[in-house]
Amino acid sequence: MSLSSVGQGLQLVLSWPTIGFVILGVLLGIFIGSLPGLGPDLGMAVMLPLTLPLEGLDAIILLVGIYSGALYGGSISAILINVPGTAASAATTFDGYPLTQQGKALVALTTSASASAIGGFFTVLALFALSPVLIGVVLAFGTPEYFLMAVLGLAMISVIAKGSILKGLFMGAFGFLIATMGVAPMVFQRRYTFDTIALYDGLDFVAILIGLFAISEMFKLANQEGGISGGLELQGKVSDGVRNIITYKFLMLKSAFIGMGVGSIPGAGATVANFLSYAEVVRSVPNPEIPFGEGNIRGLIASEASNNGTVGGSLIPTFSFGIPGSASTAVLLGGLLMHGLQPGPQLFSAQLHVTYSVFFALLLGNILILIIGLGFVSYASHLTRIDTELIIPIVIVLAMAGSFALRRNWLDPLTIVVLGIVGYYMYKNNYSVIAFILGVILGPIAEENFHRSLVLSEGSYAIFVTRPLSLLLVLVTVLVLIGPALNDRIKG
Repeated sequence: MSLSSVGQGLQLVLSWPTIGFVILGVLLGIFIGSLPGLGPDLGMAVMLPLTLPLEGLDAIILLVGIYSGALYGGSISAILINVPGTAASAATTFDGYPLTQQGKALVALTTSASASAIGGFFTVLALFALSPVLIGVVLAFGTPEYFLMAVLGLAMISVIAKGSILKGLFMGAFGFLIATMGVAPMVFQRRYTFDTIALYDGLDFVAILIGLFAISEMFKLANQEGGISGGLELQGKVSDGVRNIITYKFLMLKSAFIGMGVGSIPGAGATVANFLSYAEVVRSVPNPEIPFGEGNIRGLIASEASNNGTVGGSLIPTFSFGIPGSASTAVLLGGLLMHGLQPGPQLFSAQLHVTYSVFFALLLGNILILIIGLGFVSYASHLTRIDTELIIPIVIVLAMAGSFALRRNWLDPLTIVVLGIVGYYMYKNNYSVIAFILGVILGPIAEENFHRSLVLSEGSYAIFVTRPLSLLLVLVTVLVLIGPALNDRIKG
């Protein structure tokens, strides 16, 4: 680590107007992320052409601020109205919204802000020291490893599915099936498109999320009088959120670094990290006092610490190799190129001060998220006492508008209605929504990288076990699958 580059980077971030763009980016990101259906990629894409008059560093810091702020902002609507503002906040709904229904929205919001900010802060600190090592780890991942990572995520269904494992596997397969609609990767064949051009790109993942969470929840609220909290008095204090993080500090750190690790793998992203971290806390706490999905604070901490942890991790492949790991980092890569900053060795040698400036901007951004989350956003908990007759039409309008704004495709509003009905009946009949979403997210990643791996190996399946990292992922997946049975046998 070059101390002169570190000092130069810190000086640049604290100078005006750069520090102003850090603040503006985080505030815009929180606002964009809290709106259902919108996300960091859309917010960054809208702002990208507006950065043309700015200095290159200021533009990149503004975009990174939006990225980080939006990942936290998505938790606000996820907790308050069961609508993930971004796909990376989907797992936040599982325990965040039940806390709101119990009158503990203030506790959930402040815990979310603390987990996001502190988890993100520590992962960025780790970036300063570990970036050379992490670059080597990223290079070690090839196509077979991407496939095996997706398989590992799908194997987690056996851990997190409530009740019948068979039901969980069925929902995971159903999610995978839904994700196959459109033009198939590698072989370029149309599947289940019914000769409709609108289906060539398949169903939009964000529209699926909005339908499963927003619309299905509105069906449930339609029979409930009063606010979301059911007329309960609001409980808790702002300090409770920080206290929860102190109590579960090791869980927060573990989840943040899971997010950082997954975020550094191109093609994985915050959504995958969100679910893997949630699945890991469910696996590691087999018999909690409060069941997961019913307001367990550990589930909320795991999901929120992980998604902001991915921001720092995702910068590694983007800055090092010009490989965007997600739609958001693809926009960020466009910003780098547009402003004459070439990804590659230059950003870790001659222009190292630029890289450190972005890291310092992320540190400052996480401090801002903590201040805003504890000082201002916590007042949003009072929204849970507004009558559902007002909330339901507002959420449905926002959901419809948000889903259509993403692709301007008439299919997306239809998707949220159909998936809303499906999600409602999944809830009524105790089918796992988590398993379904894991199938939707990880199915296409597994399929595409499976085909690519077999092309590389000329049809040989040995490619999945010949490299040490591949073999390790296979062993971990097997352990996840047989672990519960072994645990029961040991206890018996």
